[in-house]
Amino acid sequence: MPITQRRIEPRTEQRPVESSAPAAPGYPAVRMRRNRKSQWSRRLVAENALSTSDLVWPIFLIDGSERRVPVAHMPGVDRVNIEEAVVEAEKAAALGIPAIAPFPNIDRALRDPTGSEAIKASNLMCRAVRAIKQAVPDIGIITDAALDPYTSHGHDGLLDDSGRILNDPTIEVLCRQALALAEAGSDCIAPSDMMDGRVGAIRRTLDRAGFEDVQILSYAAKYASGFYGPFRDAIGTNATLIGDKRTYQMDPANTDEAMREVALDLAEGADMVMVKPGMPYLDIIRRVKDTFGVPTFAYQVSGEYAMLEAAARNGWLDGDRVMMEALLSFKRAGADAVLTYFAPRAAAILNAGA
Repeated sequence: MPITQRRIEPRTEQRPVESSAPAAPGYPAVRMRRNRKSQWSRRLVAENALSTSDLVWPIFLIDGSERRVPVAHMPGVDRVNIEEAVVEAEKAAALGIPAIAPFPNIDRALRDPTGSEAIKASNLMCRAVRAIKQAVPDIGIITDAALDPYTSHGHDGLLDDSGRILNDPTIEVLCRQALALAEAGSDCIAPSDMMDGRVGAIRRTLDRAGFEDVQILSYAAKYASGFYGPFRDAIGTNATLIGDKRTYQMDPANTDEAMREVALDLAEGADMVMVKPGMPYLDIIRRVKDTFGVPTFAYQVSGEYAMLEAAARNGWLDGDRVMMEALLSFKRAGADAVLTYFAPRAAAILNAGA
C-alpha cells in the first residue's frame, strides 16, 4: 500500500495584532513635574486659590476704657474695647476682608442663669455693632446668637433644676437676642447654640420685624470639640462652664448626622452653613459642599490657631507657610469662606502677592 506523504509547512512566527488604541500613558512620556517647574506654570494649573474675599475675621470684645487685653492662650490675639474694635474693622476693610465676627467677653456681674443681658439693646455686642456700622458701613458684621457668654453656668441654653438644657425656652431667648442684634445693625445672625429648630424660629422673628434681608449663617455642624479651649478663655466661659456640651453639640464620630443637621437648617431658612471646627473636619466640609452645593463656611477655631502659632513661635514650624497652607486646605475641601484669627496676617500676605 503506497504511503501518503503529508507536507509539513514551515513554522512562521506569530506576531501580535497591532491595536489602534493608544498606549497607556506613563513615564517617560508623562512627567508630572513639568507643570511644577516654574512659578508661572504652578499658578496657571493651580486647582484652588485663596483670596482676601475668602476671609472672615473673628474679634473679641471687652467693655471699658482699657483698649487691648492679650488673650493668654492665643498669642497675637487681643480682646479689644469698642473704640479699638472700630479700628480693627477699618483695618479689615483696608485689607479687603469682607466681614468681621465679634464675640463678647461679658462682665461676670452681668451674667445670670437666663442670659438676660443677651437681649438688651444696651449690651456690649449691640453697642459695638452700632459703632462699627457707623464708622465702617460697608464691612459685613456677623454676630453670634448663643447664650454662653451671658449665662452664669456657661452653657448655650437655659437649664432646668436638674441641669438639663431646655431647647424650646432657649429658642425664645435666642430670637429676642437675634432681633436686638439686627436692630443694632448686624448684617448676619449666626446661631451657634445647636438647639433644634432655632434657625426657623429666628428666621420667622426677623421676617416679622421687617428684617427679611438679614442673613442667617447657621453653625449647622458644630462638634463637641476639645479645640475650643482658648476661645472659652477669651470670652471668659471656661471659668463658668458647668459640665460639658455633649448633649447639644455633635459627636465627633458622626458624619451622616451632620448631613441631617445641614438639611434641616437649610429647610428652616439658613442662607449659609458652617462646619466647626475646621481642619479636623475637612471631610465634613467636603460632604456638605458636594451634597448641598450651598455657601459653606469653615471655622478655623482657637485651638487650631493656638497650635500653629505656638509651634511657629517656638521655631518648630514656618508660621506664615503653615498658616497659608492650612487656609488653602479649607478651600480645597470646598469651603467658600473661612473664619480665622489669622485673617489680617493672611490678607497682608495675599495683598503683597507672596
